[in-house]
Amino acid sequence: MGTVGRVMWVQRAGERYRGGDGAGIETRHAFSFSGYYDPENVRFGSLMACNEERLAPGAGFAEHPHRDVEIVTWVVEGELTHEDSTGGRTVVRPGDVQRLSAGGGVRHSERNEGPEPLTFVQLWLTPAPGLTSADAGAEPVYEVVRGLADSVPYVLERADATLSVWRPVGGERIELPAAPWVYAHVVRGEIRLAEQTLTAGDAARITDGRGLWAHALSGAELLVWAMRTEPSYG
Repeated sequence: MGTVGRVMWVQRAGERYRGGDGAGIETRHAFSFSGYYDPENVRFGSLMACNEERLAPGAGFAEHPHRDVEIVTWVVEGELTHEDSTGGRTVVRPGDVQRLSAGGGVRHSERNEGPEPLTFVQLWLTPAPGLTSADAGAEPVYEVVRGLADSVPYVLERADATLSVWRPVGGERIELPAAPWVYAHVVRGEIRLAEQTLTAGDAARITDGRGLWAHALSGAELLVWAMRTEPSYG
């Protein structure tokens, strides 16, 4: 299914669903997730989750399974300790991009083993058609890119999507990708996008990003996904 013209919808930080709180964990969901279900809000393009997680020192998510999903994590502050069934154990810090391609099945845990509070944004994407665990996604894949540079694209081939991190200074502007589905999440700072002001935790879902510019009203950090396909079912 393609897109028809440009539509932009902004979800404010306070409009996210609050779930999973307790035991030093605070979670805010942008899409239907876990015990929250809204049939009108299950995905955007190939993006099916954008969770903001806050973990107190010592808190975390015990080992749990995934399959047929691409999980990308961006640490805002603190340190995230990741372990998975492939044998990997990594500490992920601000500026690093972590990717876990679950493929046919993987188990992992996420914890805050540091002395300071941990905040991270985690995004789940559905593999593109033809890239499920039945074929190319059979083996899980894990990687961390240390210190992703500003505006350098991180290509997620299995989801036919690209992530860019933008850190404009006040007064600077950036052109959004010319993609059928664009998801822009404000990590920090303040930007102006199509006559709307977005602050930390706000996100815009845009169909057809051609010719659309984001203006930084202060120093900011922005995660921008460009997606070219939707998942197909049946």
